[in-house]
Amino acid sequence: MAATLKDVAEMAGVSSAAASRILNNDASLSVPSETRQKVLNAAKALNYRKKQKSSAKSAYTMGILQWFSSLQELEDNYYLSIRQGIEDFCLSNYLNVIRTFKSDLNCMESLAQADGLICIGKFTTDEVALFKELNDSLLLIDMASPDPETSSITLNFEQAVFEALEYLYHLGHRDIAYLGGLEYLADGSLFPDSRRSAFIAYCESRGITYLPYMKEELFSSESGYRMMMELIDSGTLPSAVFAASDPIALGALNAAKEQGFKVPGDLSFIGFDDISLCRMASPPLTTIHAPAYEMGQYGAGIVYHLLKTPLDAALHIKMPCRLALRDSCREIRRKN
Repeated sequence: MAATLKDVAEMAGVSSAAASRILNNDASLSVPSETRQKVLNAAKALNYRKKQKSSAKSAYTMGILQWFSSLQELEDNYYLSIRQGIEDFCLSNYLNVIRTFKSDLNCMESLAQADGLICIGKFTTDEVALFKELNDSLLLIDMASPDPETSSITLNFEQAVFEALEYLYHLGHRDIAYLGGLEYLADGSLFPDSRRSAFIAYCESRGITYLPYMKEELFSSESGYRMMMELIDSGTLPSAVFAASDPIALGALNAAKEQGFKVPGDLSFIGFDDISLCRMASPPLTTIHAPAYEMGQYGAGIVYHLLKTPLDAALHIKMPCRLALRDSCREIRRKN
């Protein structure tokens, strides 16, 4: 079987879109020379042959609006992976792309030329209404639509949190911390995190002690570090920590290790997202794998097919997550 662009990208450790631009000598792409060479070496090793480009131009243009700034996106692989999934689908299907960030000047004017629109992140009801006025072929990724007639793709947080906490419960943990992140909408209101409500519901159903160990700040490793230090300084620690994101979990894990705690000997940790750094942590972090890239792929596919065959009903999809078991959790013995 002939090697595909995806095969080359996976071997080189880059996205399919980046691999394509490197193999097509795109001078506008700014990547380290080492990365460029990795792609070229992978293509040679796999005997990859580029497909002939279609002479026909795409009939459609996909608009992408990212609620993060470009700098924030680089610091959060979750949202970057969603966008990469969209762009890789568009590349494979010869769709033009208009990529914008909410922080860009005149971003709405740029998106006016798009046939379909995918908005990534968290938005107010008024913003969603504005997007729908701009484009009927609209899909939201990473938030449930406030409008039943607007399609959306979200993660099944309830299923994911239940699976993670059930795992800890059966390992014997009855005192579990929650380290969460706060996200604010454009109007200053706090976006409700389903992970938090699912965590509380599970703990109360199982009689798990959690209230003394609940902390919330930002979705960052720095926040995770600070929240863990606050728990340590309080003098009362749980046996396990559930973090609402991997950066929070990794920051907390580092704080615990700096203070002389053994992981998982003294504390067990579970994160959320399954970013690449989880595998390189010491110990490798058990986490919930969030299919961010696939959300982007499916989202782009849905909008693309809606452009060709419009439907009267909106789609509201919840994608399942899975627990990625590694070495940051251990079973604890409980007294009878």
